[in-house]
Amino acid sequence: MSPSIKRLLTLQLTISAFLSLGAVVFGVFTLGHLFHSWGNKETVKVGVLHSLTGIMAISEQSVADATLFAIQEINASGGVLGRQIEPVTADAKSDPVIFKKESRRLLEEEHVSAVFGCWTSECRKTVKPVFEEKNILLFYPVQYEGMETSSHIIYTGSVSNQQTAPAVQWAVKNLGRRFFIVGSDYIYPVAASRLIKDSVEWHMGEIVGEEYIDLHSSEVEGVVQKIKAAQPDVILNMINGETNVAFFAALRRAGITPDKIPTVSFSISEVELQRMDKTAMAGDYAVKSYFQSIRTETNRRFVQKFQDAFGAGRVVSEAMEAAYYGTHLWARAVREAGTLDTQDVIKALSMKPFNAPEGIVSIDPANLHAWKPARIGRIREDGQFDIVWDSIHPIRPDPYPAERTRAEWEAFLTGIQTQWGGAWSRPSHSKAGAA
Repeated sequence: MSPSIKRLLTLQLTISAFLSLGAVVFGVFTLGHLFHSWGNKETVKVGVLHSLTGIMAISEQSVADATLFAIQEINASGGVLGRQIEPVTADAKSDPVIFKKESRRLLEEEHVSAVFGCWTSECRKTVKPVFEEKNILLFYPVQYEGMETSSHIIYTGSVSNQQTAPAVQWAVKNLGRRFFIVGSDYIYPVAASRLIKDSVEWHMGEIVGEEYIDLHSSEVEGVVQKIKAAQPDVILNMINGETNVAFFAALRRAGITPDKIPTVSFSISEVELQRMDKTAMAGDYAVKSYFQSIRTETNRRFVQKFQDAFGAGRVVSEAMEAAYYGTHLWARAVREAGTLDTQDVIKALSMKPFNAPEGIVSIDPANLHAWKPARIGRIREDGQFDIVWDSIHPIRPDPYPAERTRAEWEAFLTGIQTQWGGAWSRPSHSKAGAA
Protein backbone atom coordinates (compact mmCIF):
# COMPACT_ATOMS: atom_id res chain seq x y z
CA MET A 1 0.00 0.00 0.00
CA SER A 2 1.41 3.39 -0.97
CA PRO A 3 2.23 5.92 1.80
CA SER A 4 -0.29 8.40 0.36
CA ILE A 5 -3.12 5.88 0.46
CA LYS A 6 -2.09 4.81 3.97
CA ARG A 7 -2.39 8.43 5.06
CA LEU A 8 -5.76 8.67 3.29
CA LEU A 9 -7.10 5.62 5.13
CA THR A 10 -5.78 6.88 8.46
CA LEU A 11 -7.52 10.22 7.95
CA GLN A 12 -10.75 8.49 6.93
CA LEU A 13 -10.68 6.57 10.23
CA THR A 14 -10.05 9.83 12.08
CA ILE A 15 -13.00 11.46 10.35
CA SER A 16 -15.21 8.48 11.24
CA ALA A 17 -14.21 8.84 14.88
CA PHE A 18 -15.09 12.54 14.84
CA LEU A 19 -18.42 11.82 13.19
CA SER A 20 -19.30 9.18 15.75
CA LEU A 21 -18.79 11.82 18.47
CA GLY A 22 -20.91 14.30 16.54
CA ALA A 23 -17.95 16.59 15.94
CA VAL A 24 -18.92 19.80 14.21
CA VAL A 25 -15.41 20.34 12.90
CA PHE A 26 -15.69 17.71 10.15
CA GLY A 27 -15.72 20.25 7.35
CA VAL A 28 -12.26 21.48 8.33
CA PHE A 29 -10.67 18.06 8.00
CA THR A 30 -11.17 17.20 4.32
CA LEU A 31 -9.44 14.21 2.79
CA GLY A 32 -7.81 16.64 0.39
CA HIS A 33 -5.51 17.93 3.15
CA LEU A 34 -3.59 14.69 2.81
CA PHE A 35 -1.97 15.87 -0.37
CA HIS A 36 -0.51 19.08 1.05
CA SER A 37 2.59 17.18 2.11
CA TRP A 38 3.72 16.22 -1.38
CA GLY A 39 6.19 19.06 -1.48
CA ASN A 40 4.97 21.28 -4.32
CA LYS A 41 3.49 24.39 -2.74
CA GLU A 42 1.82 25.39 -5.99
CA THR A 43 -0.86 22.81 -6.71
CA VAL A 44 -3.90 22.40 -8.93
CA LYS A 45 -6.95 22.18 -6.70
CA VAL A 46 -9.92 19.98 -7.62
CA GLY A 47 -13.09 19.26 -5.69
CA VAL A 48 -14.36 15.82 -4.67
CA LEU A 49 -18.03 16.35 -3.78
CA HIS A 50 -19.91 13.34 -2.43
CA SER A 51 -22.09 12.16 0.44
CA LEU A 52 -19.71 10.71 3.01
CA THR A 53 -22.56 10.56 5.54
CA GLY A 54 -26.32 10.12 5.29
CA ILE A 55 -28.58 7.83 3.29
CA MET A 56 -26.42 7.90 0.13
CA ALA A 57 -23.05 7.28 1.79
CA ILE A 58 -23.56 3.54 1.15
CA SER A 59 -22.92 4.31 -2.52
CA GLU A 60 -20.98 7.57 -2.62
CA GLN A 61 -18.16 6.99 -0.12
CA SER A 62 -16.59 4.40 -2.40
CA VAL A 63 -16.88 6.75 -5.41
CA ALA A 64 -14.94 9.40 -3.50
CA ASP A 65 -12.31 6.76 -2.75
CA ALA A 66 -12.00 5.87 -6.43
CA THR A 67 -11.59 9.52 -7.38
CA LEU A 68 -8.86 10.05 -4.78
CA PHE A 69 -7.17 6.88 -5.98
CA ALA A 70 -7.11 8.20 -9.56
CA ILE A 71 -5.65 11.50 -8.34
CA GLN A 72 -2.94 9.63 -6.45
CA GLU A 73 -2.06 7.76 -9.67
CA ILE A 74 -1.97 10.97 -11.70
CA ASN A 75 0.26 12.67 -9.13
CA ALA A 76 2.60 9.67 -9.10
CA SER A 77 3.02 10.11 -12.86
CA GLY A 78 3.86 13.80 -12.58
CA GLY A 79 0.52 15.53 -12.00
CA VAL A 80 -0.67 18.08 -14.55
CA LEU A 81 1.10 21.14 -15.97
CA GLY A 82 4.12 20.36 -13.82
CA ARG A 83 2.08 20.60 -10.63
CA GLN A 84 0.57 18.11 -8.20
CA ILE A 85 -3.21 17.83 -7.89
CA GLU A 86 -4.63 18.82 -4.51
CA PRO A 87 -8.09 17.31 -3.87
CA VAL A 88 -10.43 19.21 -1.58
CA THR A 89 -13.06 16.75 -0.38
CA ALA A 90 -16.48 17.97 0.75
CA ASP A 91 -19.18 15.94 2.51
CA ALA A 92 -22.58 16.93 1.08
CA LYS A 93 -24.33 14.73 3.67
CA SER A 94 -26.93 13.31 1.24
CA ASP A 95 -28.66 16.70 1.12
CA PRO A 96 -29.15 18.70 -2.12
CA VAL A 97 -29.05 21.97 -0.19
CA ILE A 98 -25.62 21.10 1.17
CA PHE A 99 -24.49 19.94 -2.28
CA LYS A 100 -25.23 23.43 -3.60
CA LYS A 101 -23.61 25.15 -0.64
CA GLU A 102 -20.46 23.02 -0.91
CA SER A 103 -20.30 23.54 -4.67
CA ARG A 104 -20.18 27.28 -4.14
CA ARG A 105 -17.55 26.94 -1.44
CA LEU A 106 -15.35 24.76 -3.64
CA LEU A 107 -15.64 27.14 -6.59
CA GLU A 108 -15.63 30.51 -4.82
CA GLU A 109 -13.42 29.92 -1.77
CA GLU A 110 -11.21 26.97 -2.66
CA HIS A 111 -10.91 28.05 -6.33
CA VAL A 112 -10.89 24.48 -7.66
CA SER A 113 -10.28 23.89 -11.37
CA ALA A 114 -12.85 21.06 -11.68
CA VAL A 115 -15.15 19.04 -9.44
CA PHE A 116 -15.79 15.30 -9.43
CA GLY A 117 -19.01 14.27 -7.75
CA CYS A 118 -22.77 14.05 -7.12
CA TRP A 119 -24.94 10.93 -7.26
CA THR A 120 -28.67 11.62 -7.37
CA SER A 121 -30.17 13.63 -10.21
CA GLU A 122 -31.78 15.92 -7.67
CA CYS A 123 -28.36 16.91 -6.38
CA ARG A 124 -26.87 17.23 -9.87
CA LYS A 125 -29.72 19.46 -11.03
CA THR A 126 -29.37 21.55 -7.87
CA VAL A 127 -25.67 22.28 -8.49
CA LYS A 128 -25.82 22.53 -12.30
CA PRO A 129 -26.51 26.30 -12.38
CA VAL A 130 -23.55 26.93 -10.07
CA PHE A 131 -21.08 25.27 -12.43
CA GLU A 132 -22.57 27.02 -15.44
CA GLU A 133 -22.37 30.39 -13.68
CA LYS A 134 -18.77 29.90 -12.56
CA ASN A 135 -17.53 28.32 -15.81
CA ILE A 136 -16.11 25.23 -14.06
CA LEU A 137 -16.53 21.57 -15.10
CA LEU A 138 -18.39 18.96 -13.05
CA PHE A 139 -17.58 15.32 -13.84
CA TYR A 140 -20.71 13.28 -13.03
CA PRO A 141 -20.13 9.49 -12.76
CA VAL A 142 -23.61 7.99 -12.27
CA GLN A 143 -26.24 6.57 -14.62
CA TYR A 144 -29.23 8.89 -14.88
CA GLU A 145 -32.47 9.61 -16.76
CA GLY A 146 -30.99 11.83 -19.49
CA MET A 147 -33.21 14.64 -20.83
CA GLU A 148 -30.37 17.03 -20.03
CA THR A 149 -27.17 18.48 -21.42
CA SER A 150 -24.88 21.12 -19.99
CA SER A 151 -21.87 22.92 -21.34
CA HIS A 152 -20.25 22.45 -17.91
CA ILE A 153 -21.02 18.81 -17.03
CA ILE A 154 -19.13 15.78 -18.34
CA TYR A 155 -21.46 12.79 -17.97
CA THR A 156 -19.39 9.60 -17.60
CA GLY A 157 -22.36 7.48 -16.44
CA SER A 158 -24.97 5.85 -18.69
CA VAL A 159 -28.16 7.37 -20.11
CA SER A 160 -31.37 5.58 -21.06
CA ASN A 161 -30.35 4.19 -24.44
CA GLN A 162 -27.26 2.72 -22.75
CA GLN A 163 -29.13 1.19 -19.79
CA THR A 164 -32.93 1.08 -19.47
CA ALA A 165 -33.63 0.45 -23.17
CA PRO A 166 -31.24 -2.55 -23.43
CA ALA A 167 -32.57 -3.84 -20.10
CA VAL A 168 -36.19 -3.91 -21.25
CA GLN A 169 -35.31 -5.47 -24.61
CA TRP A 170 -33.30 -8.24 -22.92
CA ALA A 171 -35.89 -8.83 -20.18
CA VAL A 172 -38.76 -9.22 -22.68
CA LYS A 173 -36.78 -11.88 -24.53
CA ASN A 174 -35.51 -13.73 -21.47
CA LEU A 175 -37.71 -13.10 -18.42
CA GLY A 176 -41.24 -12.08 -19.42
CA ARG A 177 -43.45 -9.22 -20.58
CA ARG A 178 -45.25 -8.12 -17.40
CA PHE A 179 -43.29 -5.49 -15.45
CA PHE A 180 -43.64 -3.81 -12.07
CA ILE A 181 -41.68 -0.54 -11.68
CA VAL A 182 -40.42 0.51 -8.25
CA GLY A 183 -38.16 3.44 -7.48
CA SER A 184 -37.17 6.16 -5.06
CA ASP A 185 -39.47 9.17 -5.21
CA TYR A 186 -37.36 11.80 -6.94
CA ILE A 187 -36.66 12.90 -10.49
CA TYR A 188 -34.41 10.08 -11.76
CA PRO A 189 -36.77 7.12 -11.14
CA VAL A 190 -39.91 9.08 -12.00
CA ALA A 191 -38.48 10.38 -15.28
CA ALA A 192 -36.71 7.13 -16.18
CA SER A 193 -39.99 5.25 -15.70
CA ARG A 194 -41.41 7.23 -18.64
CA LEU A 195 -38.54 5.94 -20.78
CA ILE A 196 -39.11 2.41 -19.50
CA LYS A 197 -42.81 2.60 -20.33
CA ASP A 198 -41.98 3.69 -23.88
CA SER A 199 -39.61 0.71 -24.24
CA VAL A 200 -42.10 -1.75 -22.74
CA GLU A 201 -44.83 -0.50 -25.07
CA TRP A 202 -42.48 -0.77 -28.07
CA HIS A 203 -41.77 -4.41 -27.18
CA MET A 204 -45.48 -5.14 -26.61
CA GLY A 205 -45.07 -5.65 -22.89
CA GLU A 206 -47.27 -4.50 -20.00
CA ILE A 207 -46.73 -2.38 -16.88
CA VAL A 208 -48.75 -4.04 -14.10
CA GLY A 209 -47.71 -1.69 -11.30
CA GLU A 210 -45.66 1.41 -10.47
CA GLU A 211 -44.71 2.57 -6.97
CA TYR A 212 -42.24 5.06 -5.47
CA ILE A 213 -40.67 5.17 -2.01
CA ASP A 214 -39.25 8.14 -0.13
CA LEU A 215 -35.47 7.99 -0.56
CA HIS A 216 -35.07 8.50 3.19
CA SER A 217 -37.54 5.76 4.13
CA SER A 218 -37.33 2.05 4.87
CA GLU A 219 -41.14 1.64 4.84
CA VAL A 220 -41.36 -0.82 1.98
CA GLU A 221 -43.86 -3.45 3.11
CA GLY A 222 -46.83 -1.84 1.36
CA VAL A 223 -45.02 -1.72 -1.97
CA VAL A 224 -43.90 -5.33 -1.61
CA GLN A 225 -47.46 -6.45 -0.96
CA LYS A 226 -48.60 -4.65 -4.14
CA ILE A 227 -45.89 -6.45 -6.10
CA LYS A 228 -46.99 -9.78 -4.63
CA ALA A 229 -50.59 -9.08 -5.59
CA ALA A 230 -49.72 -8.00 -9.15
CA GLN A 231 -47.56 -11.09 -9.82
CA PRO A 232 -45.36 -9.49 -12.51
CA ASP A 233 -42.83 -11.46 -14.53
CA VAL A 234 -40.11 -8.93 -13.69
CA ILE A 235 -39.49 -6.16 -11.13
CA LEU A 236 -37.64 -3.14 -12.56
CA ASN A 237 -35.91 -1.53 -9.58
CA MET A 238 -34.76 2.10 -9.45
CA ILE A 239 -34.50 2.41 -5.67
CA ASN A 240 -31.34 4.20 -4.51
CA GLY A 241 -29.34 4.11 -1.30
CA GLU A 242 -29.97 2.15 1.87
CA THR A 243 -33.68 1.66 1.08
CA ASN A 244 -32.57 -1.21 -1.17
CA VAL A 245 -31.45 -3.17 1.89
CA ALA A 246 -34.94 -2.99 3.41
CA PHE A 247 -36.67 -3.57 0.08
CA PHE A 248 -34.94 -6.83 -0.81
CA ALA A 249 -35.25 -8.16 2.74
CA ALA A 250 -39.00 -7.51 2.51
CA LEU A 251 -39.23 -9.20 -0.89
CA ARG A 252 -37.68 -12.36 0.53
CA ARG A 253 -39.96 -12.34 3.59
CA ALA A 254 -42.89 -12.15 1.17
CA GLY A 255 -41.61 -15.20 -0.71
CA ILE A 256 -40.56 -13.17 -3.77
CA THR A 257 -37.29 -14.77 -4.87
CA PRO A 258 -35.28 -14.55 -8.11
CA ASP A 259 -36.50 -17.93 -9.34
CA LYS A 260 -40.14 -16.78 -9.00
CA ILE A 261 -40.05 -13.06 -9.84
CA PRO A 262 -36.58 -11.80 -10.77
CA THR A 263 -35.58 -8.20 -10.14
CA VAL A 264 -33.57 -6.15 -12.61
CA SER A 265 -31.88 -3.24 -10.78
CA PHE A 266 -30.35 -0.06 -12.16
CA SER A 267 -28.68 1.31 -9.00
CA ILE A 268 -27.39 -1.81 -7.23
CA SER A 269 -23.75 -2.76 -7.66
CA GLU A 270 -21.02 -4.78 -6.00
CA VAL A 271 -20.73 -2.07 -3.32
CA GLU A 272 -24.37 -2.09 -2.20
CA LEU A 273 -24.40 -5.91 -2.20
CA GLN A 274 -21.82 -5.88 0.59
CA ARG A 275 -24.57 -4.56 2.87
CA MET A 276 -27.12 -7.16 1.77
CA ASP A 277 -27.70 -10.91 2.05
CA LYS A 278 -25.70 -11.89 -1.04
CA THR A 279 -26.93 -15.48 -0.99
CA ALA A 280 -30.55 -14.31 -1.05
CA MET A 281 -29.75 -11.86 -3.84
CA ALA A 282 -28.16 -14.50 -6.10
CA GLY A 283 -30.11 -14.87 -9.34
CA ASP A 284 -31.33 -11.28 -9.57
CA TYR A 285 -29.90 -8.92 -12.20
CA ALA A 286 -28.32 -5.49 -12.63
CA VAL A 287 -27.73 -3.40 -15.75
CA LYS A 288 -24.39 -1.58 -15.90
CA SER A 289 -21.64 -0.55 -18.25
CA TYR A 290 -19.08 -2.04 -15.84
CA PHE A 291 -18.83 -5.05 -13.55
CA GLN A 292 -15.78 -5.96 -11.50
CA SER A 293 -15.88 -9.43 -13.10
CA ILE A 294 -15.06 -8.12 -16.62
CA ARG A 295 -12.27 -10.35 -17.92
CA THR A 296 -9.79 -8.00 -19.54
CA GLU A 297 -6.21 -7.25 -18.61
CA THR A 298 -7.00 -3.54 -18.22
CA ASN A 299 -9.73 -4.30 -15.70
CA ARG A 300 -7.67 -6.92 -13.89
CA ARG A 301 -4.86 -4.38 -13.33
CA PHE A 302 -7.34 -1.71 -12.21
CA VAL A 303 -9.02 -3.97 -9.63
CA GLN A 304 -5.67 -5.27 -8.37
CA LYS A 305 -4.20 -1.78 -7.93
CA PHE A 306 -7.32 -0.54 -6.14
CA GLN A 307 -7.32 -3.52 -3.78
CA ASP A 308 -3.59 -3.15 -3.17
CA ALA A 309 -4.32 0.40 -2.04
CA PHE A 310 -7.53 -0.12 -0.06
CA GLY A 311 -7.50 -3.79 0.91
CA ALA A 312 -8.20 -7.13 -0.73
CA GLY A 313 -11.78 -7.12 0.53
CA ARG A 314 -12.76 -3.93 -1.28
CA VAL A 315 -15.00 -4.25 -4.34
CA VAL A 316 -15.32 -1.96 -7.35
CA SER A 317 -18.57 -0.70 -8.89
CA GLU A 318 -19.70 1.03 -12.09
CA ALA A 319 -19.88 4.49 -10.51
CA MET A 320 -16.42 4.03 -8.99
CA GLU A 321 -14.99 3.03 -12.36
CA ALA A 322 -16.69 5.95 -14.11
CA ALA A 323 -15.31 8.35 -11.49
CA TYR A 324 -11.85 6.81 -11.87
CA TYR A 325 -11.67 7.09 -15.65
CA GLY A 326 -13.37 10.51 -15.60
CA THR A 327 -10.59 11.83 -13.38
CA HIS A 328 -7.97 10.41 -15.74
CA LEU A 329 -9.83 11.89 -18.74
CA TRP A 330 -9.69 15.33 -17.14
CA ALA A 331 -5.96 15.04 -16.40
CA ARG A 332 -5.19 13.88 -19.94
CA ALA A 333 -7.23 16.74 -21.41
CA VAL A 334 -5.48 19.33 -19.22
CA ARG A 335 -2.10 18.00 -20.32
CA GLU A 336 -3.07 18.05 -23.99
CA ALA A 337 -4.63 21.52 -23.74
CA GLY A 338 -1.68 22.86 -21.78
CA THR A 339 -4.10 24.90 -19.69
CA LEU A 340 -6.86 24.64 -17.08
CA ASP A 341 -9.20 26.78 -19.17
CA THR A 342 -12.61 25.08 -19.22
CA GLN A 343 -13.34 25.47 -22.93
CA ASP A 344 -9.87 24.31 -23.96
CA VAL A 345 -10.19 21.28 -21.68
CA ILE A 346 -13.57 20.40 -23.24
CA LYS A 347 -12.06 20.56 -26.72
CA ALA A 348 -9.23 18.26 -25.62
CA LEU A 349 -11.76 15.81 -24.12
CA SER A 350 -13.96 15.38 -27.18
CA MET A 351 -13.94 11.99 -28.95
CA LYS A 352 -10.47 10.99 -27.75
CA PRO A 353 -10.65 7.22 -27.08
CA PHE A 354 -9.60 6.11 -23.60
CA ASN A 355 -8.97 2.51 -22.58
CA ALA A 356 -11.02 2.39 -19.36
CA PRO A 357 -11.58 -0.73 -17.25
CA GLU A 358 -15.07 -1.08 -18.83
CA GLY A 359 -13.61 -0.83 -22.36
CA ILE A 360 -12.99 1.95 -24.85
CA VAL A 361 -14.85 5.13 -23.88
CA SER A 362 -14.94 8.64 -25.35
CA ILE A 363 -16.78 11.89 -24.73
CA ASP A 364 -19.25 12.95 -27.43
CA PRO A 365 -18.60 16.60 -28.37
CA ALA A 366 -22.29 17.16 -29.16
CA ASN A 367 -23.60 16.44 -25.66
CA LEU A 368 -20.55 15.76 -23.39
CA HIS A 369 -21.85 12.28 -22.53
CA ALA A 370 -19.72 9.15 -22.76
CA TRP A 371 -19.87 6.54 -25.49
CA LYS A 372 -19.86 3.35 -23.40
CA PRO A 373 -20.98 -0.29 -23.49
CA ALA A 374 -24.05 -1.81 -21.84
CA ARG A 375 -23.99 -5.07 -19.89
CA ILE A 376 -26.43 -7.18 -17.89
CA GLY A 377 -25.13 -9.20 -14.97
CA ARG A 378 -26.66 -11.95 -12.83
CA ILE A 379 -25.80 -11.71 -9.14
CA ARG A 380 -23.68 -14.53 -7.72
CA GLU A 381 -23.60 -15.72 -4.13
CA ASP A 382 -20.24 -14.02 -3.62
CA GLY A 383 -21.70 -10.63 -4.55
CA GLN A 384 -20.06 -10.52 -7.96
CA PHE A 385 -21.83 -10.78 -11.34
CA ASP A 386 -21.90 -13.25 -14.21
CA ILE A 387 -22.27 -11.17 -17.37
CA VAL A 388 -25.18 -12.64 -19.35
CA TRP A 389 -25.39 -9.98 -22.06
CA ASP A 390 -22.85 -7.53 -23.46
CA SER A 391 -23.29 -4.88 -26.17
CA ILE A 392 -19.60 -5.53 -27.05
CA HIS A 393 -19.21 -2.10 -28.67
CA PRO A 394 -19.66 1.35 -27.10
CA ILE A 395 -23.17 2.79 -27.55
CA ARG A 396 -23.60 6.39 -28.68
CA PRO A 397 -25.19 8.41 -25.85
CA ASP A 398 -28.64 9.80 -26.64
CA PRO A 399 -29.89 11.92 -23.73
CA TYR A 400 -33.05 12.85 -25.70
CA PRO A 401 -34.54 9.57 -27.03
CA ALA A 402 -36.31 9.76 -30.38
CA GLU A 403 -39.78 8.98 -28.97
CA ARG A 404 -40.11 12.72 -28.28
CA THR A 405 -38.39 15.91 -29.34
CA ARG A 406 -35.91 17.62 -27.06
CA ALA A 407 -38.49 20.35 -26.39
CA GLU A 408 -41.07 17.71 -25.42
CA TRP A 409 -38.66 15.96 -23.05
CA GLU A 410 -37.73 19.24 -21.39
CA ALA A 411 -41.40 20.17 -21.08
CA PHE A 412 -42.01 16.77 -19.47
CA LEU A 413 -39.35 17.49 -16.83
CA THR A 414 -40.61 21.01 -16.28
CA GLY A 415 -44.09 19.61 -15.72
CA ILE A 416 -42.82 17.29 -12.99
CA GLN A 417 -40.81 20.08 -11.35
CA THR A 418 -43.83 22.40 -11.43
CA GLN A 419 -46.03 19.69 -9.93
CA TRP A 420 -43.48 19.35 -7.12
CA GLY A 421 -43.42 23.07 -6.39
CA GLY A 422 -40.10 23.74 -8.11
CA ALA A 423 -38.26 20.89 -6.39
CA TRP A 424 -36.67 17.78 -7.94
CA SER A 425 -38.25 15.39 -5.44
CA ARG A 426 -41.86 15.07 -4.33
CA PRO A 427 -42.45 17.77 -1.68
CA SER A 428 -43.85 15.37 0.93
CA HIS A 429 -40.52 13.53 0.67
CA SER A 430 -38.20 16.56 0.80
CA LYS A 431 -36.95 15.95 4.33
CA ALA A 432 -33.77 17.11 5.94
CA GLY A 433 -31.11 14.59 5.05
CA ALA A 434 -32.88 13.25 1.95
CA ALA A 435 -31.00 13.34 -1.34
